[in-house]
Amino acid sequence: MITVIIAGGSGTRLWPLSTSDYPKHLLNLTGDRTLLQMAYDRSRSVGDTIYIVTEQSHSDHVKSQLPDLPQDAVLIEPGRRGTAHCIVMALDVIARTGNKDEPIAFIHSDHFVRDVEGFARSVHAAGRVSSDKNEITLVGIEPTFPATGFGYIERDGVIDEGSGAFRVASFKEKPDLETAQTFLASGNYLWNCGYFVGSVNTFWNEINASAPELQASVEKLRSVTDYPSDDYNNAYLALDTQIIDYALSERSNNLAVVAATFDWMDIGSFKDLHDIVDKDERGNYQRGENIHSLDNENVYIRNEEAKPIAVIGLDNVVVVNTPDGILVARKDVSQRTGEVAKSLSRNR
Repeated sequence: MITVIIAGGSGTRLWPLSTSDYPKHLLNLTGDRTLLQMAYDRSRSVGDTIYIVTEQSHSDHVKSQLPDLPQDAVLIEPGRRGTAHCIVMALDVIARTGNKDEPIAFIHSDHFVRDVEGFARSVHAAGRVSSDKNEITLVGIEPTFPATGFGYIERDGVIDEGSGAFRVASFKEKPDLETAQTFLASGNYLWNCGYFVGSVNTFWNEINASAPELQASVEKLRSVTDYPSDDYNNAYLALDTQIIDYALSERSNNLAVVAATFDWMDIGSFKDLHDIVDKDERGNYQRGENIHSLDNENVYIRNEEAKPIAVIGLDNVVVVNTPDGILVARKDVSQRTGEVAKSLSRNR
């Protein structure tokens, strides 16, 4: 089985740790390995053939973090054109190797998963379902709380009970709290983590049947003789930006979904990050040198510089100091850090 790791995004809600030069998937957030390296480790449990799709400005970082990965397995977007087009590019490159029938799992580089064996089981189950049914198969996460920050997949009708596979009935955007509570209570919804499984031929067939605009992009890339080449890059840059959910998923009537059997977290804020790191008996986490913490509870502190940081008598707070900036925020509203990061980017 082939794995393609999508290594894009900027991770603005983790500023000032995550920046445009070093977005969150390139950072050591939970231990000694970066999120990208951990995604690569998980992918090795699925199969030996692994590709990374990354944007040009980050390609050197990706190569340095994954020295065992062959250079030609790093597929470089000359410019960001959305998840739909980076998936299409990967499919085109794999098709040029002549391998059009082996299942391919598309996963993301910035997710946190502890259960590597469970991850491999779920991905392989999706691969079997996709091969048996000739359908793109998603992996969905059983919700554990009424999340308003994730999209949802509505499942309806068992396809393969042994694999935990269902027919996809519909996709739902990020809901308000009341709707999310309804989704959770019904038991018919999964979190949409954006994992897709299918062979080149399976994807080509579904794109041709359901997504004419995306099919036009496929034909443009396939018409270029050489990859990699300037002609290929220019053809890619001529594409518009398309997101896979809108360009394909929501237009298709022939999708399956496998309910995952592994833990999963999309680290979208410092609250999420604080939830998964090891903490002391008072719920505090600190990383870095010259940190002075007194009478704090439920606090995340990280210092990336030599100057001293003092945090005294606080609760539910994030304090992060890096050469790129200083963040002090209530943990429960820390996702708004993205607003600040985008404002800073506009004002550069």
